[in-house]
Amino acid sequence: MRVRDWQDIVEDVVDSGADPDGWRAVAGDRRGGLGEDMFIGHPSAGVFQLKTYARNPFDVKGVGSEVARRIDDDLEPLFPDRDHDGRFGVRSAPEDEDAAKESAKRLEEVLKTHADAPTTGDALFEDVMDALDSPAFGPMEYEFDGRPDEMDELTDTFEEAEELLSKELDDLIEDDGVGRGFE
Repeated sequence: MRVRDWQDIVEDVVDSGADPDGWRAVAGDRRGGLGEDMFIGHPSAGVFQLKTYARNPFDVKGVGSEVARRIDDDLEPLFPDRDHDGRFGVRSAPEDEDAAKESAKRLEEVLKTHADAPTTGDALFEDVMDALDSPAFGPMEYEFDGRPDEMDELTDTFEEAEELLSKELDDLIEDDGVGRGFE
């Protein structure tokens, strides 16, 4: 297992080439420390664990790793199904100004279409993610001020990764002096 910067892990997700709407995630507070934990997985692209914290309101730091090559039968029930209420999406920045304008135009058309016709929140979400060319999106189990039960089960399943990533994140936090407040 290789520990890397959390943004490198997100880049792996973006570059995976996996079906964009096949991703699922579980996230919440970090167990026993500052920050958040997230597991993001795709049946064929793998399972990734991320640990992040806000160094300040404008700077998020963290670490992550691939913890499984796919979602197997044991992991499947720990990730939310398509009917789950929560959603997440990963978005790549537009390559240039022309690409940004084209993306904005597609998004505007999607919003106009959904405003003029009966629709569902799920359909709107999927169409917005498609308009933005999101490389990864799907259902998410998330607790803002706690940890979903599935998060604890995933953490226990990948105990070795949990220990290593926690140590690396604790080192980042200590090096930044975040525990002493903002400077």
